Amino acid sequence: MARLVAERHDVIPQLAEIFREQGYEGTSLKIITERTGLGKGSLYHFFPGGKQEMAEAVLDDVDGWFRTHIFAPLRETTDANAAIEAMFASVETYFRSGQRACLMGVIASSGAMDIFAGRVQDYFAGWKRDLAATLARAGFAGDEASALAEEVLAGIQGGLILARGLEDTQAFTRVLTRLKARCRPPLRR
Repeated sequence: MARLVAERHDVIPQLAEIFREQGYEGTSLKIITERTGLGKGSLYHFFPGGKQEMAEAVLDDVDGWFRTHIFAPLRETTDANAAIEAMFASVETYFRSGQRACLMGVIASSGAMDIFAGRVQDYFAGWKRDLAATLARAGFAGDEASALAEEVLAGIQGGLILARGLEDTQAFTRVLTRLKARCRPPLRR
């Protein structure tokens, strides 16, 4: 039986989990209706552009969360070390200690990258830029800060995949712990 949803934004968290689990290409309207409990009419009322519009809405939601909880604090927190610590705490919370896949990573590694390339590139480039700038404020040299930011993002993505592949969420937590240690400011000579 189809259920009622008051607003479009009410269904976005469910859609996000479906796209995370199934990927963009593997997500069908049938899966969406089964998992959300919404009929096709309701879905097309909220998302006249179909699956692509649904994915865009989900990406907008993910992007908004990261801009608020990761990117802005990295840019705006005056204590660089506190900003980095907060980033790792937010990452652990958002990805549920490795239980939740990164939707941007799922899309980046699929054929859907052709459709959403700009969104995915902006997400990763923005995160790398803001983290590198914060690492530089924390005392890392410019090139070293940029390389470390790239290493951290790769480690987070790899840690998520490893945790799912091993069915061991502690693998993600261990990776985050090591990455956090790498981000401690260099000793001043």
